[in-house]
Amino acid sequence: MTSRPASAQRLRDLARLRRVRDRIDREYAQPLDVEALARGAHMSAGHLSREFRLAYGESPYAYLMTRRIERAMALLRRGDLSVTEVCFAVGCASLGTFSTRFTELVGVSPSVYRGRAARATVGVPPCVAKQVTRPVRNREARVAEPHVA
Repeated sequence: MTSRPASAQRLRDLARLRRVRDRIDREYAQPLDVEALARGAHMSAGHLSREFRLAYGESPYAYLMTRRIERAMALLRRGDLSVTEVCFAVGCASLGTFSTRFTELVGVSPSVYRGRAARATVGVPPCVAKQVTRPVRNREARVAEPHVA
């Protein structure tokens, strides 16, 4: 059985982790790193990373990149911005890192996604398009399996 002080400490840590996650959700386009997030939560970077992974199943950096990729998908569906403009608009400083992470999460490159999504979501309300096209986390992009007849 857990003691009251340990249980209370765990609840405080979870509240801090929620604030970190909320900050990432709000400020995804800003330059954020684990050290800055940890300072804001009054934790060490290592402790934040371990506890965040335990609570949410991925590191703070992976969560941040997922938020950025989700926003990038929405901007690419609009079709009025180039891939480079979208990369910088969502807070990524490197087009290469952005493209690599986008491809890992979505399964296609940003430019291919832009072309397909613009055509596929014509006439679909943005709120529905966002839900249907949400990226899969942790490098689990769906790969089309060959159809055996």
